[in-house]
Amino acid sequence: MIDSIINSTLLLAVPIVLAALGGAVHRRAGVVNIGLEGQMLVGAFAGILASAATGSWAIGVLVGGAAGAVAGLIMSLVITRLAANEIIVGLGFNIVVLGIVGFVLRSVYGVSGTLRFPEQPRIPRITIPGVADVPVLGAILSGKDVLFWLAVVLVPVLAWVFANTRWGIRTRATGANEFATASLGVRTLGIRDLAGSIAGLLAGLGGVALALGVSGLFNENMIAGRGFVALAAFYFGRSRPLPTALACLLFSFFDALQVRLQTNSEFPTDLIQTLPYIAVVAVLAWTGFTTLRRSSRVAV
Repeated sequence: MIDSIINSTLLLAVPIVLAALGGAVHRRAGVVNIGLEGQMLVGAFAGILASAATGSWAIGVLVGGAAGAVAGLIMSLVITRLAANEIIVGLGFNIVVLGIVGFVLRSVYGVSGTLRFPEQPRIPRITIPGVADVPVLGAILSGKDVLFWLAVVLVPVLAWVFANTRWGIRTRATGANEFATASLGVRTLGIRDLAGSIAGLLAGLGGVALALGVSGLFNENMIAGRGFVALAAFYFGRSRPLPTALACLLFSFFDALQVRLQTNSEFPTDLIQTLPYIAVVAVLAWTGFTTLRRSSRVAV
């Protein structure tokens, strides 16, 4: 049972970790990305269509990531070039994407809600010989796909990039004080647009991980608030890659636990399904409390 929960937790964490890391990049540039939900949906939809049309999961991954990047860039341009409110734009973007996807499903494919193709290609999982049968270690390392390993690699890579590269330092400076950074000749709008594209790319890959890695189909409601959970994760982690990823793992653990409890519990299913979101609210409340306490100490 422990191995099953560990395996489920890690698989369910991949979409959220990718989206949250993208949101963290955008936040470091000074923009709170509320549109992660819509960007994940764009990536999932584009990925499932491309993979089904070509018979290649790899093309589905590339197209889904590219579609997410384009969506992220469009949203960023509205914010940076038209000076629109980032919260309103993000919420509106999510609603527009959901409406467009629903319209395409019904008018083009004649389905309502769920789209499933016969012989749908899925991202293969890599089994490590000699490790797969080892308790706990096998559940952690074996049976994972390329997007899982991408998420694992991105955590230290992004931490290093933000601390040691010219782009990372300029991105952090833009988020800290856009006007002071611009006065030094840095193209802050371009940095924010690039960060928005990266956020969309990673969120799109998160949607692909959900569609081609976890479920093998597309549903217009399949993101189910994961974009907002990713938002909460990078808020909890203060846009730092490792704490952000750990927050995603916490949510995914409760998500995997509620799935297990639904099949082995007498508690009402509706109440069990709220476990992951209760965990998110509790984490955010604790974060707010510790921040307030720290601020009061500084004031004293």
